Parts: sequence; C-alpha cells; structure tokens
Amino acid sequence: MADKKTTETTPTIEQLRTDLAAKRQDLIEAKRSHAAGELVNPRVLGSTRKEIARLSTAIRSLEIAEQKESN
Repeated sequence: MADKKTTETTPTIEQLRTDLAAKRQDLIEAKRSHAAGELVNPRVLGSTRKEIARLSTAIRSLEIAEQKESN
C-alpha cells in the first residue's frame, strides 16, 4: 500500500489569536442571549469557554517553543 502523506499544517500564532478573539466574541453574545432568555442550548457557554482555554493553551505553547528556539 502507498504511504499516505498528511499535509497537516500547524496554525500560526496570529491565526490562533484571530480564532481566540472570535470565540471570545461568541461567548459574549451567548452570555447576552442567555441573560435575555433566548439561548436554546446553555451548554454552549461551557463548550465555548473550553475552546477559549484550548486556544489560549495552544498560543502559549507556541510562544514557549519560539522562545526556546531563539535561545
């Protein structure tokens, strides 16, 4: 069988920061909807917070890796 090449590209810090800003805005809008009683699925709040934490962790790990490379 032929080897399958994976062309998985790692996102850059700037792309992750853009995604993080979008997720933070989504969380603000979800909180606003929840307060108004319009949010259908309140589990969105928890999952969005977890996604924000994952993105923050990924950004920090890339920053640490860059620092180690420069030293």
